[in-house]
Amino acid sequence: MASPFPGMNPYLENPDLWSEVHHRLISAIAISLASILRPKYRVAIDKRVYLTDLTTDARKSQNLVIPDISLLSQKSPIHLNPTIATLPVQSEFVTVTIPVAEEVTESYLEIREVATGYVVTVIEILSPTNKRGKGRETYEDKRQEILASPTNLVEIDLLRIGKPMPIMGKIPESHYRLLVARKNSRPLAQLYPFSLRSSIPKFSLPLKLGDTEPVVDLQHLLGEIYEQASFDLAIDYTQQPIPPLKEEDKIWLQEILKLHFSLTQEKIDED
Repeated sequence: MASPFPGMNPYLENPDLWSEVHHRLISAIAISLASILRPKYRVAIDKRVYLTDLTTDARKSQNLVIPDISLLSQKSPIHLNPTIATLPVQSEFVTVTIPVAEEVTESYLEIREVATGYVVTVIEILSPTNKRGKGRETYEDKRQEILASPTNLVEIDLLRIGKPMPIMGKIPESHYRLLVARKNSRPLAQLYPFSLRSSIPKFSLPLKLGDTEPVVDLQHLLGEIYEQASFDLAIDYTQQPIPPLKEEDKIWLQEILKLHFSLTQEKIDED
């Protein structure tokens, strides 16, 4: 079954699904570009691994509560010496959560020139870990390295959660963003802001100067993986998406879903 939405499906942002969406979309982009770019270029899937921990901000974003002190009720009365106050002896324990280092693996794409091995373009699809805490620091450092190098950067942000990556100047407010930063145009770059209600914009993939740039159709690729993965069977459309939407978007979403399932039922009845 096709996705009900004209653009990004907000239900795919759910943390329970996003890892799979990210993995499939990375692979789909690589496969779609491979035959177009060969033999001069090859598309490589690379990854970075780092340790992060449950910082205060991360705990809040994950709705985790870590108590500083736990008080247990006593099963027997406490008799205090009138002259010396003593604390009751704890005879039970409670289970608490402590911040520990967690290994995070993030995949991204590199367009490499076959003859030289040179990385011409990096394609990043942001994950929640890229937009907060230690993961954000790690990604921003990597981002700055790319922007300071002769490598092109394509940054795809299909997540409403977290603060968007830094861009200078005033930009239109949007749910999602695509950024294409060509090495020969920086500090200027092409930003494609788009909302939940619009289709995902197509963009030209930057290569070496003078080479024909293929057009990447994320909307088509996302639609393909939605059907390939049978995400319609994994999503409960009777519930609100995670993260939640603003009230006006909730109304729009309900109208879209009502129309979609009405048309689907009509088609089933005809068959």
